[in-house]
Amino acid sequence: MKKYLLSFALAFMSLTAFAQADYEKIMTEKIAKIETCKTPEDFQTLANDFQRIGSKESSQWLPQYYAAFSQIQKGRLMMRNGNTQDLDGVAAQAEKYLGMAQNLVGADNSEVHLLRKMAYSLRMMVNPQQRFMTDGARAIEELNAADKLDPANPRVALIRAEDTYFTPEQFGGSKTKGIEQFKAALAKFNAFKPKTALDPNWGKAEAEYFINLPVEK
Repeated sequence: MKKYLLSFALAFMSLTAFAQADYEKIMTEKIAKIETCKTPEDFQTLANDFQRIGSKESSQWLPQYYAAFSQIQKGRLMMRNGNTQDLDGVAAQAEKYLGMAQNLVGADNSEVHLLRKMAYSLRMMVNPQQRFMTDGARAIEELNAADKLDPANPRVALIRAEDTYFTPEQFGGSKTKGIEQFKAALAKFNAFKPKTALDPNWGKAEAEYFINLPVEK
């Protein structure tokens, strides 16, 4: 009987290890695709992929996190293309996935709060003048929460630099100050080490891009 139980336990451990290896392999492949997505449709497909992984791996928070991130990146592309009327729906989908991720990882997670900030920013861009005091204020709250939870998080510094860079000067923005903040973000990226190979590690290329832009006269 003991021999049977031992054999069963070893078999179970082997299956668990195999399943974990398979999960990590497919997640690694999907995360790599974030860098190759070029259109909102590409990001929607990727969000769907992560959501399916999350449905299967119901104890893992990262698939839902990346599903939300893919939705947000989809929305940011739409915004750059001038398509802002549909951003509420994109933000709502991202917030749905973030709720699932937060239920698994807990409320005190800097990365989740940062994506909530980005989702609120998408909502604000539907009508910036009307929504600055509502969605804009919530975005600032979430950014500050993410910073407080992990002051070393380079992605928080990156998004703060973005806000400074793209906000008109009459509203407190500055391209010069933004570039300096991108430099500070890059320093944090250079010192940053993700907890695991699957944990969030995006953003460094963007900081480098802005730092290397020609200085406006």
